[in-house]
Amino acid sequence: MAAALGGLGLLQGRVRLAAAAAATSSLSRPGRRALVRGGAAALPSAGRSYGSEAKEEEELRVRYLDDEHKGIVVLGLNRSHAKNALNKNLLKMMSKAVDALKSDKKVRTVIFRSEVPGIFCAGADLKERAKMHSSEVSSFVSKARATINEMANLPVPTIAAIDGTALGGGLELALACDIRVAASSAKMGLVETKLAIIPGAGGTQRLPRTIGVSLAKELIFSARVVDGEEAKSIGLISHVVEQNEAGDAAYRRALALAREFLPQGPLAMRVAKLAINQGMEVDLVTGLAIEEACYAQTIPTKDRIEGLLAFKEKRPPRYKGE
Repeated sequence: MAAALGGLGLLQGRVRLAAAAAATSSLSRPGRRALVRGGAAALPSAGRSYGSEAKEEEELRVRYLDDEHKGIVVLGLNRSHAKNALNKNLLKMMSKAVDALKSDKKVRTVIFRSEVPGIFCAGADLKERAKMHSSEVSSFVSKARATINEMANLPVPTIAAIDGTALGGGLELALACDIRVAASSAKMGLVETKLAIIPGAGGTQRLPRTIGVSLAKELIFSARVVDGEEAKSIGLISHVVEQNEAGDAAYRRALALAREFLPQGPLAMRVAKLAINQGMEVDLVTGLAIEEACYAQTIPTKDRIEGLLAFKEKRPPRYKGE
């Protein structure tokens, strides 16, 4: 596993080289773009407790699930007094947690959720921001953008479980995840234009990539807030569920999705995410070159041999991430 994942950084370099080669051969043709770098089974208790190795922090809870959910990590926002608004301390804790997760070979999927009923994240902490000097505001927004980018660049699948309101930076956080699941009663929107500012943590870039340019402009220009049903209809989220009495319906659906990912080859999951993320930023010819470089990384692995053997023997594969 170590060797395989250690080669993931090398693979990213190879992907860029492959993309550059493809781009060089195709840039002479009109309309081409160069590579943009950067990047129901048994469930845990319906309560607010999860698996073993739980690390409870004041504003962020990091939980490593166990048993049949082993490999799933849950990051829970926990600022009930501030509706999970993003402040300096929470961003620092999120950055630290994400930094640890990206190098943890046992992590297979990360779920972002709220520990506070009825709210996902209300965006930036405006009370804290009001006390900042203008120079501090710019630094804070840069930190928020960087932290959310770090989340987006996690090598494993990420799921946002939106069981409540996600506004401004809260929706930007969810947009950085690979998959979004929301309760039908949840409210979502990039509402910054109401404050005479614009989304500053990726919203102007990730929203149009998710729902299309024209509709993204409409939502940002109007600061409109949509519920889970409308969010599903416009492609903002992948799944919408009716909220339950415990207020964690979206989390439960996210957990079910994460369980679907667990049986798959660990390295293949990481490489697939890399291929998709890099390929979506370039033209098709360059994207195919990226796919070729990524596919080559999975050929010599022990997991691939195990997968073929398990198929032949008609049994579930026992992957080790090698």
